[in-house]
Amino acid sequence: MRKTIYLLIIIFTLSSCSNSEDEVPGDTTSSTVWTGTNLTFTKADGADYTQLSNQDQLTSNVSITRGNNGGQIFNIVKESSANENSSPAGTRWSIGSINNINSLSFTNFRSAVGKPKEVVGKSLVMHLVDDDIYLSVKFISWSQGKNGGFAYQRSTP
Repeated sequence: MRKTIYLLIIIFTLSSCSNSEDEVPGDTTSSTVWTGTNLTFTKADGADYTQLSNQDQLTSNVSITRGNNGGQIFNIVKESSANENSSPAGTRWSIGSINNINSLSFTNFRSAVGKPKEVVGKSLVMHLVDDDIYLSVKFISWSQGKNGGFAYQRSTP
């Protein structure tokens, strides 16, 4: 009985120490993986991020845009502006290829890419958490100087 209690305490302690911010998918057989033709999304410098034409509507839960005050991308469906520690809300990111999805570890955008201005050219995988969809993303531009412009290519369904 005492060994069982100790074992339960150890298991509880180990599981409570895990970092829920990081996501290691492992098995994605029940997930949707978008490997269709790439689409290019562009938000021009100074464009009104509240306009639908300046948002990349991926699903009803995720629409990516960027404000014109600098900073990073965010999910306008769930946030009114970017939060350095959690944006885009409802997404997790990893550097790597969609072909290696089961070996990737996912985290928030900033932790995955470092400084957003250094994201250009990196191959990424984005996980849309609520929809359980994985897709490839590769940024092709990132404006600096509080202009708010960016562009990326992403896979489609």
